[in-house]
Amino acid sequence: MRRISALLTAMLALAGTVLFLTTGPAGAAAVRIMPLGDSITGSPGCWRALLWNKLQSAGYTGVDFVGTLPPQGCGVAHDGDNEGHGGYLATNIANQGLLPGWLAATRPDIVVMHLGTNDVWSNIAPATILGAFTTLVNQMRASNPAMKILVAKIIPMSPPTCSECAQRVVAFDNAIPAWAAATTTQQSPITVVDQWTGFSTSTDTYDGVHPNASGDQKMSDAWYPALTAALSVTTPSPTPSGSAGCTAVVETVGQWQGGFQGEVTVKNTGASPMTGWNVGWTFADGQRITQLWGGLLTQTGSSVSVRNETWNGALAPGATTTFGFLSSWTTANTPPMPTCT
Repeated sequence: MRRISALLTAMLALAGTVLFLTTGPAGAAAVRIMPLGDSITGSPGCWRALLWNKLQSAGYTGVDFVGTLPPQGCGVAHDGDNEGHGGYLATNIANQGLLPGWLAATRPDIVVMHLGTNDVWSNIAPATILGAFTTLVNQMRASNPAMKILVAKIIPMSPPTCSECAQRVVAFDNAIPAWAAATTTQQSPITVVDQWTGFSTSTDTYDGVHPNASGDQKMSDAWYPALTAALSVTTPSPTPSGSAGCTAVVETVGQWQGGFQGEVTVKNTGASPMTGWNVGWTFADGQRITQLWGGLLTQTGSSVSVRNETWNGALAPGATTTFGFLSSWTTANTPPMPTCT
């Protein structure tokens, strides 16, 4: 486990003595914030812990970090829900249609996005990455027309195996402001957050790519003013009718010619314990499940229904469970949009 900075340790030691203020009236809905990215965001992404605690200590207690992934370390008390998918490319997230399911499960009001590192490492052109960003932004706005979107100029990168990566990051980052200016709207503004300036791969990463304790602190500090500005103009979106209580998200964890493996995360989003659940969806392209584990399958044509096993039906508020499956596909493999009851 990575060493936590002395600043974070001191801050947490004081947390119990701080009288937190509220940023809205008592009982007001929390503003939902989705940290979106790759391993820099999620594995373990300790800048999120620092940012969360800084918001809390400044009185921004009416916030809820959301995502289909749970906390992934740091050893720090914080709201660790996130969408930091290690190894993922922005272009793949867009091309495979992964984001709509994550959005449906979490309904964010603000997205904080540090994404593109793996695309740059894979030598994908900035214009192609930003085309994927446009797809993702359109999906965010379809989920919430008033979405506030914070997009990072990503931190520098100098892995030992990629001598050209440092300059590729510069080229990508330099292209982001013009893209953002052309894509922003008054209702759904895009704010560019400069995570590159002042960040050193030699002192702020442990491997030339991923932030260490000082890098986490710099990332948190860079996000904070932009995020608090977004919070000041954000009204929490209402919970859709019928969505409270249970959500399900399907993620493709492996795909090959004619087949793929999926994993479904079921979460109790209600205030009361669940004693059982049922997840259903309809495949759009004729896919058919050939094997399933962690649930009881009923399949009729393209319609799929999965209910809990005896051992994974009880979920406390906020708890999750997963089930997996293998499925065939032919000409296309559009990700399903599950419902959960």
